[in-house]
Amino acid sequence: MSAGLQTKRLRLRSWCDRDLEMFARLNADARVMRYFLQPLTSEQSNDLATRIQTHIDRHGWGLWAVEVEGVAPFVGYVGLAVPRFNAHFTPCVEIGWRLAAEFWGFGYATEAAHAVLAFGFRELDLAEIVSFTTETNAPSRRVMERIGMTRNPDDDFDHPGLPVDHRLRRHVLYRKSHR
Repeated sequence: MSAGLQTKRLRLRSWCDRDLEMFARLNADARVMRYFLQPLTSEQSNDLATRIQTHIDRHGWGLWAVEVEGVAPFVGYVGLAVPRFNAHFTPCVEIGWRLAAEFWGFGYATEAAHAVLAFGFRELDLAEIVSFTTETNAPSRRVMERIGMTRNPDDDFDHPGLPVDHRLRRHVLYRKSHR
């Protein structure tokens, strides 16, 4: 298994203590968290980072910390995860990303996601990788489309982790099959 991935500009790697402060700032930023239930406290952010790294330690893959070589030692994460809820498409492996707002618009999420998809199909021999987000999250949906994922509206779902009347509950599902 891999301890991380390398692209032309990015290093996807295990997490380290120096990532936690920036990750907490990212998770407290209303712009970054506008498509989530709420921003995270520092404690919640640290707990999330610990869970992510524990998964990487156990499996050799996960939501890797992203470093932009020569620019920033930590900009967020991109990688693979196993959703912790039941839906019509689970069990599955999901590709996901969360980057600090100051690093949006440079193609980092797309570049890293291409490498992650290749890893998932080649190294993990996955038949399919999914991604999902709230209907209104146009930036993430564009990344999903740029990396060749497709959506069938019949797959859209109400996220079971959100209250029934919550504005973000309706989610779109994108898929990419290994061919």
